[in-house]
Amino acid sequence: MANIFKNQIENRNFLSPTAFKFILNRAPKVSFFSNSANIPGMTLGVAVQPTYLKDIEIPGDKILFEDFTIRFLVDEDLKNYMEIHNWIRGLGYPESLNDITSWQKQDIHVDLSRKKGQKELNLYSDGTLSVLNSSLNPNFLVKFKDLWPYILSPVNFDATDTNIEYFTADVTFKYTIYEITDLSGNPL
Repeated sequence: MANIFKNQIENRNFLSPTAFKFILNRAPKVSFFSNSANIPGMTLGVAVQPTYLKDIEIPGDKILFEDFTIRFLVDEDLKNYMEIHNWIRGLGYPESLNDITSWQKQDIHVDLSRKKGQKELNLYSDGTLSVLNSSLNPNFLVKFKDLWPYILSPVNFDATDTNIEYFTADVTFKYTIYEITDLSGNPL
């Protein structure tokens, strides 16, 4: 009878939607003002096994990871917005090849353990979403590998607004994979 509760959840506190901290190595100013983030969903593909009576769906072999999106408050000098703006411009060669060259020379925090081609081009950044517990201490980590932005929302000015709401911007990233780990880096 004592083993009846062995599979019950021990920690009865709920996960809070406001308890997180995001760190993006390449854009620390965006990280500081982040006020919304997500753990992306995933979808497992489905294969169809044909039979003479009814086709049977079975688990597929490819996982599709949804995009990672964060929202951040835009600072008055656009410094954090420009971190992402310049990153996307550097990836997209908007005017000339010199744009990516000058962007690559920026003083940023990079992961030097990358493969040779990635290290030289410096296109990606790793990021970590630290999820906090009910005491606002780090509880577990969501580690993103090879993030790169591909959507940055506009900043819309409107002189007819009577309420002042400070600007936020959304940035959406693609990435290679993410892992959910404990604070020591062990998978949950």
